[in-house]
Amino acid sequence: QVQLVESGGGLAQSGGSLTLSCAASGFIFSDWGMSWARQRPGKEIEWVSSIWRDATKVLEADSAKGRFTISRDNAKNMVYLQMSNLRPEDTAVYYCAKGYQSILPRGQGTQVTVSS
Repeated sequence: QVQLVESGGGLAQSGGSLTLSCAASGFIFSDWGMSWARQRPGKEIEWVSSIWRDATKVLEADSAKGRFTISRDNAKNMVYLQMSNLRPEDTAVYYCAKGYQSILPRGQGTQVTVSS
């Protein structure tokens, strides 16, 4: 079955950077677009960014533009989210999801906390 395991979360200072990773298994990774989503405290889950199966297209939410970069390595079945210029409002549980502009199915998430 589909398995998505996120890692790389942690504590960062405002203006800092973090890179999240997601290891995917249980499906033909290179056939699928992949996405990142997040759930901020007290908020509903929101889509953040997506990458096409061959990385020829990416899409980002306005909140991510210019600060977050999604990438993938089809040889390793990995998808990444490089986050820079982090803000306290980026504090959330970040999820990796199978599909383009998708939030399901998704992994268990990794916590990112940005201090001011």
